[in-house]
Amino acid sequence: MATGIEAMVDLRRMTVDDLAAGHALSSEQKWPHRIEDWEMLLSLGLGYVAERDGHVIGTAMAWLYGLDAATLGMVIVSPAAQGMGLGRRLMEAVMADLGDRTILLNATDEGAPLYRKLGFESIGPVFQHQGAAFSVPVAELIPDERVRPLGAKDMPSLHDLARRATGMNRDALLDALVPGAQGVVLTRSNEPVGFALFRRFGRGYVVGPTIAPDVGGAKALISHWLGSNSGTFCRLDIPEESGLGGWLDELGLPCVGRVMRMVRGPLPQTDVAVQVFSLTTQALG
Repeated sequence: MATGIEAMVDLRRMTVDDLAAGHALSSEQKWPHRIEDWEMLLSLGLGYVAERDGHVIGTAMAWLYGLDAATLGMVIVSPAAQGMGLGRRLMEAVMADLGDRTILLNATDEGAPLYRKLGFESIGPVFQHQGAAFSVPVAELIPDERVRPLGAKDMPSLHDLARRATGMNRDALLDALVPGAQGVVLTRSNEPVGFALFRRFGRGYVVGPTIAPDVGGAKALISHWLGSNSGTFCRLDIPEESGLGGWLDELGLPCVGRVMRMVRGPLPQTDVAVQVFSLTTQALG
């Protein structure tokens, strides 16, 4: 049972009226999220806030992918309120809403010990690369390979590729992202085999998700966006297994941070023929 100062903190569901306070908390942590990014995240998922004396001092959010999986993120506690167990309370409130779903998250070094206590296991790092590429070589395409603009008729293919690459139903997420993004599709023999979205986020733009059959295809997709937006500040969050780190460094997008991908429950089953090369965001996975 909560006692003392902790008992003075109320937990409740997040509403749109809390977005400004959430944005203030993330800014306090030097996170790059705009208020528009917060609005998008809440529109796609659910959240809880910790409130004391009418002030929001903590947040946690989650996003459901079908009946079997979810991602969890935006776990923030104001520095002035840390050490009170609020992070754990917020996590437990969100996790109760997720039921028996497998939960994935990307943990900072500071957050990882709490997540381990709650049953999460590490499965590999994700590296944050960002910068402004000024000279991007033209991608070398293999025979019968093409990068073309995303069309309305491509959505079923995007849904299928995302399900296979992540092992999760990401249809609703993609349906929400695509109207506010630019997209390209990688085809081989006229069949869609990958795609990448380019959209506003944080300080500039994010390239993600990028899904492709191999590293060559991923570079072709990413090169399209970096090359056609020379000098524009861009960010990519890449799993370690993507193999893109050194290449992005050379292009002028150095690694500026790392988080640890963690899971609670059985890992979703993915198709080895297609892979996630850059995330939508660290929170959404």
